[in-house]
Amino acid sequence: MSRKAIVNIFSSYNNILLTATDLTGAETIATCSGGQVVKSSKDSGGQFAATRAAEKMADHLKEREFTQVIVKYRAPGGNKSNNTGPGAQAAIRALTRAGVVITRIEDVTPIAHDGTKSKGGRRGRRV
Repeated sequence: MSRKAIVNIFSSYNNILLTATDLTGAETIATCSGGQVVKSSKDSGGQFAATRAAEKMADHLKEREFTQVIVKYRAPGGNKSNNTGPGAQAAIRALTRAGVVITRIEDVTPIAHDGTKSKGGRRGRRV
């Protein structure tokens, strides 16, 4: 019988955080970040760090006999940016390459419904 876990990926431009939990989300199985796997702190948000962190996460999951995962990725969100950091896609690819079966991928980035006033004033930015 295969065991299923949830892998939460938080990808910003400065770092990438991976957390594996059980299906309820209450118990953390393993955590890893981009800063743990690269030497320089400036590289901790890139694709290389994301790939390395995902490989490390896959090893932790295989040790604990988890074969299937649900991936939930998110970015910082807000009203200024609506795109994830560069590491989210690389981490998902690395998980697949490591032999982990991904059953579902969800984008859970918080989106402001009204939010704060955007920059620029009443008439917008004048060029």
